[in-house]
Amino acid sequence: MTQKKNLHDEIVKVAYTLFENSGRLYGYDFENWLEAEKIVMEMHAKEMASKAKKPLKTKTKKAK
Repeated sequence: MTQKKNLHDEIVKVAYTLFENSGRLYGYDFENWLEAEKIVMEMHAKEMASKAKKPLKTKTKKAK
């Protein structure tokens, strides 16, 4: 539940930033929300992709 809440909070912040950057134009809340979702999801997808590319560091035992 916490992860969902954090994602929602991120979308809220981005949507509000879009609203502010548009000169506080009212009537575009739905469009701002959809754009914010897109931005946040793309950001998380890029983070996940970069984490997937990093090799895992594992300790290996040396053969005797």
